[in-house]
Amino acid sequence: MPSSLEDLLAIARNYWPSTQDAYLKQEVSPEVGQLQRLWEQELGRIDRWWSFLRDLESALPGFTVGDATATRDACFRCVAYPPGSIPPARLRWAAVGCLSILAPVYTVHGVQLEYRGAERIGQKALLGPQPSETAHAAAVIARRLETMFGVTALPRELAQARVPLFVEFKEPPETLLMHALFTSSPESVP
Repeated sequence: MPSSLEDLLAIARNYWPSTQDAYLKQEVSPEVGQLQRLWEQELGRIDRWWSFLRDLESALPGFTVGDATATRDACFRCVAYPPGSIPPARLRWAAVGCLSILAPVYTVHGVQLEYRGAERIGQKALLGPQPSETAHAAAVIARRLETMFGVTALPRELAQARVPLFVEFKEPPETLLMHALFTSSPESVP
């Protein structure tokens, strides 16, 4: 694995622009074009990802496991929802695993979902330690990603480092390395 912020930033620069011009012109920048070509390759090998999701479902009985991958991001994403409570809780949690297609790294984070009855009215990402509702699922996701794909966890201090890149809806100084290597919307889950 690239071991430093500089190494990982050098990789990310190949796929995300460092100026806003690319978005203002509404053209695909050379960097984003690279990301699109990389996705074409990765989608040709998607069977391995589907196998991972099936394995994860077996490893997390009672959880609802799904795919949350979007090709505008730089990762495959899975989500694991714990069994629901009766009556449904106002606040619920999901564990989200992200497998970068840019570097041999992954991250697992939580998403807090807020409901009014059956309607979802809010969601926010928790990039720190997992709440008790999803800690087990997060650990299982992490182990399975490491085993099946040979990747390592991106250290939190690197994930939260600010980078001078424009990644979808994020722009400096708000852009984090996590956004560049995984997703600009970590809170967005189906």
